[in-house]
Amino acid sequence: MNFTKFQHLFLLLGITLFSTLLFWAAFYFNIPGKIGMGNVSMETVWANYDGPNYLAVSKCGYHFDCLRQQFALPMPLEYYPAHFPGFPALINFFDKIGFSGPQAMIFVTLLSSLLLTYFSYLFFCLYFPEKKAYILSLILIFFPARLFILRQIGSPEPLFLASILASIYFFKKEKYFISALFVVLAQTLKSPGLILFAAFGLSWLIKLIITRQINFNKYFWYLLAPLSVVAIFYLYYLQTGDFWAYFHSGDNIHLSLVPYSVFLSHNIWVDTIWLEDVIYIFGLAFVALFSLHHRFKYSIIFIFPLLFTIASVFVGHRDISRYIIPVYPFIILALGKYLTKKRIILVFVLLFPAVILYALNFVAGNIAPIGNWAPYL
Repeated sequence: MNFTKFQHLFLLLGITLFSTLLFWAAFYFNIPGKIGMGNVSMETVWANYDGPNYLAVSKCGYHFDCLRQQFALPMPLEYYPAHFPGFPALINFFDKIGFSGPQAMIFVTLLSSLLLTYFSYLFFCLYFPEKKAYILSLILIFFPARLFILRQIGSPEPLFLASILASIYFFKKEKYFISALFVVLAQTLKSPGLILFAAFGLSWLIKLIITRQINFNKYFWYLLAPLSVVAIFYLYYLQTGDFWAYFHSGDNIHLSLVPYSVFLSHNIWVDTIWLEDVIYIFGLAFVALFSLHHRFKYSIIFIFPLLFTIASVFVGHRDISRYIIPVYPFIILALGKYLTKKRIILVFVLLFPAVILYALNFVAGNIAPIGNWAPYL
């Protein structure tokens, strides 16, 4: 790694760390309460969905008796297997070495956010000069605002996204075993990790059709991803007695046979008519996909965001901006030559205060009703 890259990474990681600590300080000192958002504290950050659910799993696993006796969140016990074990396992690890449960949770998120910043820079460096890669990575720290929020609370998304970018980065560097390990890591964090596996599989199939020859050894290790799913489901069997517990966890998958089902406001996870922003999110993703296809054809750089966007179109949930998060780095990649222009950077600067206020307001309101923190500590 040359000095310029080292310098860029040092600054990016410092900005990531400082922005998170400053955001937490705002809640510690009740800044949102002083500007009319309601009284808050660090417990507000800890209580943000879906952090408490992962915390509960980190304490009890998927043992329903333990969850029933220790935790009283208003959800059926069958819902907990909707939360894959990778993130709770990391929380449990740091919980055992001196952190309290909530502290361990947000510390894991912070480490994940730093890892995301690190791999986003390396990822953008594959396709842009170092200075532009630095600017694009800086943008990804704060934009989109929904991802910025997930960097501050108990959430598996930062590590999930870091794993995706790391996997693709090492794939491009022809380090296939390391790439496959990051696919496995992504799979242990969230069920859509299978889309990354599917993207590599489709990439392999397209290359086979086009060239009529392929080195299967490059892709063999990626079979570890579906095997990790089997291992997770076997864990469910051991702890709940139900191998298919994930599919019996209630309305958590949110996939529909109807495209754009998010606009069906009678859906329990939508329940609003104020959805115009979702149109623009999909529109931005589609523009990026056309650009990526023009530049990369049927590379993994195009195939993965294509599959993830298609899946997101069939999601019936108001929070599309969260579900489509793995596509955002590819949108930035597709529009990178425009996003690094001075006038566009100025737009991001002007929007920065809006992102911070939106994040403060969102975190102040998106909290689970926890009356007793003792079981989580």
